[in-house]
Amino acid sequence: MVAISSRALFDFEEENRVFETALMQQSALGTRQDDAYMKLQLERLDLPAKPGVAFSLVKKLLAFNTDIKRVEVVMLSRNDPVSGLRVFRSAGANKLPLERGVFTKGRAPYHYLRPLQANLFLSANPEDVRAALDAGFAAATVATQSIHAKSTYPNEVRIAFDGDAVLFSDEAERVFQQGGLQAFQKHERKLAAKPLPPGPFMPLLKALHRLQQAGTPQMRLRTALVTARSAPAHERAIRTLMDWNIEVDEAMFLGGLAKGEFLREFEPDFFFDDQAGHVHSAARHVPAGHVACGVANPLSP
Repeated sequence: MVAISSRALFDFEEENRVFETALMQQSALGTRQDDAYMKLQLERLDLPAKPGVAFSLVKKLLAFNTDIKRVEVVMLSRNDPVSGLRVFRSAGANKLPLERGVFTKGRAPYHYLRPLQANLFLSANPEDVRAALDAGFAAATVATQSIHAKSTYPNEVRIAFDGDAVLFSDEAERVFQQGGLQAFQKHERKLAAKPLPPGPFMPLLKALHRLQQAGTPQMRLRTALVTARSAPAHERAIRTLMDWNIEVDEAMFLGGLAKGEFLREFEPDFFFDDQAGHVHSAARHVPAGHVACGVANPLSP
């Protein structure tokens, strides 16, 4: 179950600028000023929105629904219900079988993740993403400036994950921040046989693993771990995945090398990382999202 905002799925950046301007005017004047945004969306009701950053990921995931429904995508948006009309029309024009949607007209929508039983929440709103993470859901802020996914692998969903604070907890990252590289490597060597505690995206990886095993002739799934870890700290990461009975197809232990060019070669439909700098670098090559979790994001509890 993937919950996604309209800006993550479609290119609504021009419309969003109108929306933000309306919000600023509303705050300054103390009155409702969002009529311009609704009017613009209604004027463009029959104009399908262009694909957004997460469009390729969503379209490919939905392609797993052949004989049975294995994946569902639900719109979860701060848009108003009227603007939601254009979202669903755009989905239809782009042949995305979306059936459900929750539109909250400017209010935080993350409360609805629990009744939706969402495995993933993608949004362009950092506050909503942080709130979802704090509530225990895998969530990422879509970098709307990201390069869109290429069409090299039309029958394969490709997803790449950072390790610490994404798939795993930030336990080891805290050691690195406090004691440096030598302390980190010593810590990880000592605890190599002890699985890392799960991070916010471990449940998603498990769900994807089940999807991968189900498979269909029309669509496959390929995953990659892309981490700044290097030997000897690589061992604990691999052993942790083994303990979870989860396999990833590729693992890149980059020891501090920039991730962007490696991701460009892997060509994921989406990449998740907890460090904003890595997300910014990756976004020049692939669709990327920021997981505002752990010690690298100090505002998070």
